[in-house]
Formats: sequence, structure tokens, C-alpha cells
Amino acid sequence: MTTVISHLSALRAIRRARRAYSALPWDSVDSEQQAQVLASCIPNNDAIDFGALSILDAWNEDDSELLDLLVSSEDNRRPDKRLLQHILSAPLPEGAIMHVEADIYATSPAMTAMLCSKNESVAKTLMLLMELLGTYSLPPGATYPIAYDDVWPKGDGYEAMDDLDCRGDQSAAEQQNETRYEQAHYKCEPATTIEELEAVARFAKSSSYTSFRTAVNLTRPGSASPAESQMFAVLGAPMRFGGFGCCSLPMGGLLLNHRIDFDTLAVNMSSGIPYAICDLYCPAAGVDNEYNGIGHELQNARIHDGNRNNGLKAMGIHVLVINRDQMKDLVALEAFAQTMHRLAGVRFRYRIKGYRKRQAAWLNALRAGIGLAPV
Repeated sequence: MTTVISHLSALRAIRRARRAYSALPWDSVDSEQQAQVLASCIPNNDAIDFGALSILDAWNEDDSELLDLLVSSEDNRRPDKRLLQHILSAPLPEGAIMHVEADIYATSPAMTAMLCSKNESVAKTLMLLMELLGTYSLPPGATYPIAYDDVWPKGDGYEAMDDLDCRGDQSAAEQQNETRYEQAHYKCEPATTIEELEAVARFAKSSSYTSFRTAVNLTRPGSASPAESQMFAVLGAPMRFGGFGCCSLPMGGLLLNHRIDFDTLAVNMSSGIPYAICDLYCPAAGVDNEYNGIGHELQNARIHDGNRNNGLKAMGIHVLVINRDQMKDLVALEAFAQTMHRLAGVRFRYRIKGYRKRQAAWLNALRAGIGLAPV
């Protein structure tokens, strides 16, 4: 007997593994093994190791949430009030199931994203794809609140402050204060690739997965934080969705965490910094859009940012700084987009009606995708 976790249970386990190991240590199985594993997932009472699943963060006895399992047919279902059993009878795409440990398997990050996107919005799905393609992960505890469009986190309580992706010179109090304004996240390797997402998108032909297929076309790799993902999606997405259309600019539109190597003049102007990593770089405009969160407000960070920006200016690159409040301000965000269009030599204009309402709805849907309250 095997156990194949899926949907939100698999997403929690993926986030736990990325946090614990800074990468996803699971092993892929081939198509033949996938079919065998799925066929042998028959959730009898003695077939599921709930203790092991609790350690993997796929299930928690204290939660009211059910364990999501994947089964191959109605005949494999078993009555158990702790389980939510999903049927996928069609042959799965290669790499859709991964081996976790012993007799426990899970849907891959790409497959999990598809399953979690069912009947969800494009914006919310896009935020999940950006996370799985990026170099950060949200905590497992964020999974269910975000799935239910709840605000996360609530109050001052927070899990594990020691390995948050914060600057090392912050005190614990400063880090805890930061979590009240920005979503905590953990540095890690990407969990999937564009190619894997595209393969699953070809499998997801149902109209229930329209948002997933659309989000795959919009997403990009390289994001290092939820804020960067939101910034990319707001400025880059097509105007028909509520974005500002900057991904349509020449030379690739917008690039996340793009490296600029400094020449000698730039190194001297930056006091020895050899290169800069741009949060959101627009090659056609020569613009680096930097998101300034709490960490950038510390004294050491301000000095480093000033030196780094001098180096970019020596390279002929404009640096635009977007702060937390401006990420809620559609008029300010429009000005950033207009500036990039102007510097790229492309006219900025709306070809749709009611664009401001679309932008507000898009921004709030993106915020919901990372647990932030609407604005």
C-alpha cells in the first residue's frame, strides 16, 4: 500500500521541505512507477502513517483540515472522515508524482499547483507559481489561510523567527516587527521549472484549470520574495488583467533578479561593489525597479543601497525605488510603468475601459495570493 498526498496537503509538505532543506529533496518516478503507485493508493485504516505525515507537515491532528489523497478510481476510495480523496483516472504527465519517503508519495510542485488552482483566480494562481519558480518559500502554516482568502499572519504570533529571510544585523524585535508588514519567507532553491509547468498545463485541459494555463503563460522564474512577485505581476501583467503591461516591452520585458556586472568606473563609484542584482530589471528602458522593504530601512542597508545605486548610475541604469505604501497606490504604480515605457521609447496608453477597477481587482487578488488584506 502507498499513500499519495495531493492538493493543499502536498503544498504544505512542499513548503515544509523547502524550508527545512533549502530545496525539495524528493525523487521523481517514471511513468510506469506513477501508475503503480497511484493504483496501490488504497487508504485502508492501517495503510496510512499519520505520524509520518504529521512530521512532513502534510497533516496535523490538531487541525480541522482533511488529508488530501490521490486515488486512481472510485473502487480505491475508503470511508474515513479524516480524508479528502480525489480521483485522477487519466494517465498523468511524466514527473507528476514524486517519492517522499518509505511508502509516501506526493504530487510534484507543478502538479500540486495545478490541483490547487482549480476554480481559483489567475492572480492567486500566479502568486503560487511565482513562489514555486522562485528562490523563496512561504511557511507551511500559510497554506490554508491563503487558500481560504484569509489574512495571514494574524496578530504578532509567528512561527520560527530564527531562519526567516531577514538581514543578519536585525534584532529579534526588529524581525518580529517586520512580519507585521511583510510576508515572512525562507530562502531556497526553485521547486519547479517553466518546462514542468508547461507540461502539466498541456495535461490540464479542463475548463476548471483555465486559471492555471493562463498563469503559466504569465509567470516568470527568479523572484526572491512575495513582494517581488507582487511587484512583477502588477507592473508586468497585460492591461486586460489589470496590470500595467510592462512585460510586453522589447528585450524580454521585465527580468527578475537580473545581474549587472560593473565596469571599473562603476566599481569605483560603488566603493568596490563588483555587481548588482536588480529586483525587477527592464532592459529596454534601462531601469532597475527596487522594492524597499523593512530591511532596506536599516542604517547598514541604506549605506549599501546608496553605493550600489551609484554603481548602477555609472552603468547608465536608472534606479526606481518602490516602497510598501506605493505597492498599494495604483496612481504611483502607473507612474512607474509610464516611466519605463517612455524610456523604452514605447507609448503608454490604455486600450480598455474601466482600467482602474480592473487594476484594483487585480492588485487585491494578488495580495490575497500571499495572505495580505485588500486595499
